[in-house]
Amino acid sequence: MTDQPTTAEPTPAGGAPGGSGLSPRKKQQISRGVQYVVLVAVVVFLALNINWVDLGKNFTRLDIAEQMLPELFTVALKNTIIYSVGGFVFAFLFGLLFALMRMSSVRPYRWIAVVYIEIFRGLPALLIFLLILFLPLALSGFEVPGGTYGQGILGLAIVGSAYMAETLRAGLQAVPKGQMEAARSLGMSYTRAMVSIVIPQALRIVIPPTTNQFVSLLKDSSLVLFLGVSGDYVELTKFGNDTASTFANATPILVVGVTYLLVTIPLGYLASRLEGRQVRGR
Repeated sequence: MTDQPTTAEPTPAGGAPGGSGLSPRKKQQISRGVQYVVLVAVVVFLALNINWVDLGKNFTRLDIAEQMLPELFTVALKNTIIYSVGGFVFAFLFGLLFALMRMSSVRPYRWIAVVYIEIFRGLPALLIFLLILFLPLALSGFEVPGGTYGQGILGLAIVGSAYMAETLRAGLQAVPKGQMEAARSLGMSYTRAMVSIVIPQALRIVIPPTTNQFVSLLKDSSLVLFLGVSGDYVELTKFGNDTASTFANATPILVVGVTYLLVTIPLGYLASRLEGRQVRGR
């Protein structure tokens, strides 16, 4: 018997042997088309099933929104900015301190910094505010300087400083070691070289992430409501919640959300631009 020669089956044009015959580009187009169809189906389903009349009555009452003015800006937004800026300033200062301690050659300093950073990065922000609220009960006669403002700023400073410390430490370590060596060779002390040479360069490096950190603290300022603030000390979330309860309507919550976005979106855009400029400058 003689072996019969076998002939290979032709491979479909543009496809792999044994495959479906579709090119990767064609498969990608089909996948994208399916995603569009699913998205349109979801949008149509929601449009047909949402009660738009009730939604408008509960979220878009212009008469209620008008009654939130001018306190929305003169009290609530003002206090939110006070809490956020104050918390950010102290978070930055404490964060820089703990970043330097984390990099110190003195072992106890490193231990203290590590313990602080790990604890306050691990605890929920809400729990930190509740701890501050109950501090006067735990420490008889103790009062946080600055009253309500001081409590809110302290809470945000503790929340932010642990994260800020790691951000600043990364910035300090990103500065080439030759900068310190060159400064020391010119007769500068370690402290002067850090203050004059290393830290300024590190701050330029961490501008984008610290801007994002400020945005996070701005949103975390809503936790101040758990301190029991009232009257002239309310921030945006507390103000919106109180107004919504007064009118039994959700419009104030939507108005407050839009007010937050008016601040956070430009800041987020600024951080992105700064980061992009920093990448292009390398």
